[in-house]
Formats: sequence, C-alpha cells, structure tokens
Amino acid sequence: MIESGVPGKAGARLKYGLVGGGPGSFIASVHRAGIDMTRSAEIAAGCFSRDGAKNTATGAKLGIERGRVYSSYAEMAETEAARPDGIDFVVVTTPNDTHYAICRAFLEKGVHVSCDKPLCLTTDEALDLDRTAREKGLIFMVTYAYTGYPLVRQAREMARSGALGDVRVVVAEYAQDWLAEKPEDSKDVWRTDPAQAGISCCVGDIGTLIENVVHFVTGLEIDKISAVLSSFVEGRRLDDNAMINVKYRGGAMGHYWPSQVAIGRENSLSFRIYGSEGSLEWNQENPNEMRYAKKGTPPMILTRGGYGLGASAARWTRMPSGHPEGLFAAWANIYEAFCNTLTNRARGKPRDELDIFPTAFDGARGVKFVHDCVASGESGGIWIDGSAPEKF
Repeated sequence: MIESGVPGKAGARLKYGLVGGGPGSFIASVHRAGIDMTRSAEIAAGCFSRDGAKNTATGAKLGIERGRVYSSYAEMAETEAARPDGIDFVVVTTPNDTHYAICRAFLEKGVHVSCDKPLCLTTDEALDLDRTAREKGLIFMVTYAYTGYPLVRQAREMARSGALGDVRVVVAEYAQDWLAEKPEDSKDVWRTDPAQAGISCCVGDIGTLIENVVHFVTGLEIDKISAVLSSFVEGRRLDDNAMINVKYRGGAMGHYWPSQVAIGRENSLSFRIYGSEGSLEWNQENPNEMRYAKKGTPPMILTRGGYGLGASAARWTRMPSGHPEGLFAAWANIYEAFCNTLTNRARGKPRDELDIFPTAFDGARGVKFVHDCVASGESGGIWIDGSAPEKF
C-alpha cells in the first residue's frame, strides 16, 4: 500500500496506523511525536484500546475519521490492506506478549511494520517475523531509538572506521530507579508481569537497549555470556537488576549493567568503549557531548553539530550547535530513515546508505540476548553461548 502515500508528487506523505496508545500511554505519544517531526507521514487509522469508549475517544482526539478507528487489530489489518488509500505502515506499541501476533497480521496483509522493543517473547517468533518480512519484500523496524542520536552515529562511524583501533573493552549501563519499590499505581506495572512482559523485566526492557547500542556502534559479535539476575523488591516475579559479563568474538571483553532499582538514576544509558588507539564515552542524559581520547593526545569533547564530526552525525543533526536536541529528535531520526526507505523503494530509487535503522533481525538479536541472560542466571552465572541467532 505504499502507493497510497507516494502518489508521485513531491511532498506527499505516507500514511500510518497505530495499534495501542490509548489514554495514559507514554510510548505511543513518543512514536507519534517522532513521526510528526519528520513531516514524512501522518496518522490515518488506529486500534488504540480494547475498551470501546477509550478507543473511540482516542481516535477522535487524534482527528482520525470514525470509520478508520477499529475495534481489533485483525480488522484493521484486513480493512486497511484492502483500501486503495490504506496505510503504508503500522506502528505497534502494545505490551510485549501481543507484538508477534499483531506484527504478523499486518505483514501477512502486505503492510510495513514498526514495532516497539523487545520485539516479542521468543527468538523463534522474532526470526519468523524477520523471515516473513524479507519473503514479502516488506520493511520492518524495531524502535531502538537511541541509535538515532547523532553522536551515537558518530561513535559508530569512528569505531567501525578504525579510529579507536581494535576494541578491547566495553562497559555499558542503563540505570533507572522507577522500580526501586512496587509501582502499584503505574500504568507500566505490566512490565513486571511474566504473562505480558515475558521471562524478564529489566533485561528485556532496558538490557536489550544496551545490547543493541553496543552492537550498533562497535559491530562486535557476542560469543559468550555470564549473567546474574536479581529481583530486589520482595514479591517481584521478574528481574529488576542484572550484572552481565560478555566475551566477544575476537577477544574483546564487556560488562553490561541494566538496573531499575538504582536510586538517584533516572534514565542513564551510557557506554564506554576502549580500543588500542583511543576511547569514546557517551551518556544519554547528556546526549549532545561525547568524550574522545586518542592515544598520546589530551582527551577532547565532541559536540553534536560541532567541529570534526563525520557524515553520519551531520546527516542526522537537526539544530545548530549549542541548541540542545533530545530524545524526540532521536525518534524522529530513526523514523525518517524508515520512511525514506519506504519512499525510495516505492519510487524505484536506491536506499541511502545513511538511512540506518534497527531491523527485525536486530530485534531477534535482542530477544535471544534476553533468553541467554536468563539461562545463564538460572544456572548460577555460568558462561553460555551468547552468539546471535541464525537467520531462517
């Protein structure tokens, strides 16, 4: 249905539908804001809630015509696929346990997909979505949005071009405190429920973001994993903290610390990468600066939009140097890359090599990472195979 959004004239927008995102939803509003910033797509349909009244109210609030507010995702997939002006892609923002069925329903109808992380509950499900998308010639994005920050892309360019030499050590963490006690009144309490979140809370929710950003930047492939998962809050059924040691192929070593009980930490995703010729340090709470140390010279601070950056950062910088950009811009960047790819494909144009975004296979990597960490933790932290899954 890509033709509906690209009728052949400049400035035409893609159309998208949203599954999830009813009243009180946080992440759906972030998806919408990121897409709105790109000016590349507009919302045209949705299935926002199982509650009929809330579903209707959300559709009205977003200005969607009544006939395109659906009572089920299955009805939405079938109806939109049959419309000559149907949606070009769907955005899935529901709890983890529903991702697989929803994504597959739209893929089967020929609709491109953007899905929140983690992709689904099992590696086989994730690989099936990747295979289905590839067989049907569809584009699938998993919204690991931190890859959209310009300085994360600068780090990728530097690490993969050899500016750091051979990477030896990676230390990465994602520390939060919102689960330091039971969030009984939180709309996100489902993340601690195995029926909806799967086998992990902390590693699944934020540990996957560490795994993804480290691989995105360095290209390192995990060989072995040793993990200890903890549930510090009494009665909690899933992990709220993990200590994960990693051996990469080629000999590099890593340590990942995801935690949701780190009091005083709000959203502190960071990485430190040490190579034979230099190092990089970056923190998501101060995303416009990155520390770079080259062997034999004083460390320097690289700034978003500042001097000395490469094409990867420049392409995705939206504001002049000194004007802070934040999370919404990062979401906009991955969505712009996604929409550009859809539009170029529809027009028979090649994909821009800088239009990079996380794929379904990246999602499958994350799902396997969760299962590997849990398996190691249940076995007393023994080293186990942590390699990426094999594609179907």
